[in-house]
Amino acid sequence: MGQITIVGLGPGDFGLITLDTWDKITNTDKLILRTAIHPTVAELDKRNVIYTSCDEFYEQGASFDDVYNSIAQKLIGEAKNGHDVVYAVPGSPLVAERTVVIIRQKAKEADVKLNIMPGMSFMEVLYQRLNIDPIDGLTILDACDLENLPSEMPSALVITQVYNQHVASDTKLTLMENYPEDYPVTFIRNLSLPDEEIREIPLYELDRQPHIDHLTSLYIGKMPKNEQTFDLEPLEDVVKTLRSPGGCPWDIVQTHKSLRRNLIEEVYEVIEAIDLEDEKLLCEELGDLLMQIVFHARMAEEAKLFSMQDVIDGITEKLIRRHPHVFGDVDVKDAGEVLANWEAIKQAEKTERTSILDGVPKDLPSLMVAYKLQHKAAKVGFDWPDIDPVWDKLEEELRELEEAIVDGQKEKIEEELGDVLFTIVNISRFLKIDPEVALAGTNRKFKRRFSYIEEKVKAKQQNWESLSLIDLDELWQEAKLKDEK
Repeated sequence: MGQITIVGLGPGDFGLITLDTWDKITNTDKLILRTAIHPTVAELDKRNVIYTSCDEFYEQGASFDDVYNSIAQKLIGEAKNGHDVVYAVPGSPLVAERTVVIIRQKAKEADVKLNIMPGMSFMEVLYQRLNIDPIDGLTILDACDLENLPSEMPSALVITQVYNQHVASDTKLTLMENYPEDYPVTFIRNLSLPDEEIREIPLYELDRQPHIDHLTSLYIGKMPKNEQTFDLEPLEDVVKTLRSPGGCPWDIVQTHKSLRRNLIEEVYEVIEAIDLEDEKLLCEELGDLLMQIVFHARMAEEAKLFSMQDVIDGITEKLIRRHPHVFGDVDVKDAGEVLANWEAIKQAEKTERTSILDGVPKDLPSLMVAYKLQHKAAKVGFDWPDIDPVWDKLEEELRELEEAIVDGQKEKIEEELGDVLFTIVNISRFLKIDPEVALAGTNRKFKRRFSYIEEKVKAKQQNWESLSLIDLDELWQEAKLKDEK
């Protein structure tokens, strides 16, 4: 009966092989490598070291477990046939090497003598490169063993053998169950080699890296306690108290319908804060909007319709479902493909819709409704080929408006004015300008310039009645010049 000696080929740099390991692999007639796809093997070839590898098992196995068990059985078989086998693995035999675990178990069962020699793993290089000390807490897992990942990771984490894009994608999705999708992780490849890569990336970009292979690993720092998920409970408790007996009389009598206008107003106040680029105001207005959402969810919960958690779960599931290029295995080239996928998924979800124009909320501002209706019609080919005919259409609608004004019929004037506005929205769509945003900007500009005129009139202690249209126009031109500086 022979025996098995397991040695490590180090992290990649030939100089990191121990002298004991070199002595073993150069003084054996039976050197078997787990894989010949390792940087150190090229140095063995240069020194005419004779070996065989187990790479054929990777091609035959249906899973890594199949591969590792086949390798273990081969080694046990060689030892039973009387051979003293030296089995060499990448890195250290005692760090994240699944075959060693299996061989140790099978050797014990078969009563085969086993000797495992210490070696240098990529972890020692990683400690030095990242300036970390494992005494602070570190968990090491093979990418294929992530089902053992605790729900609340108590330490920093190293994931080894992220073999390819598919494994990287599975790793990302598993980690996202415990870490935020933008959590910073360290992408590590070819440690100790000339083309070594150590880069910090957001977790969601893990499987988008250009080079992922058998020498790819991942380091995830311990999640600080202050990065826990935010808590809606305090706000929910306040709203619950306001709605409870003995709470606020006004809040208690509100309904979904009575708060419609409040919700719309809060949305527009958020938009105004965005347009003003006022971060402090935006934070405040987002809070007001969030309160409206929590309030509506509370009323629904009281009626046993749904809860705030249902709202959060629903939108979370929808976002994951509509982003298969992030959370699934769909590849996209650009933002255009993302939008196309989004619309296709959305269309499949909305099976109850019978018209192409369904899905436009009736209470949106009219400019926004017109824009959305035109956009939906355009998606099925009901559209001008380019902007030139739209200009002709605008001229036609303006003539019809002039004719209606001459006729003096108010209903007809209103109809033709609507046609003019609808055509202008079409022009804005071709120019890729949101008409609602454009008009809101003009409204603010008018208000700003008119305020300038008011200030001038007040400063000169003039009466509006005493100013002619020419006087006011001069002030308006002054306001324009001031605005353009």
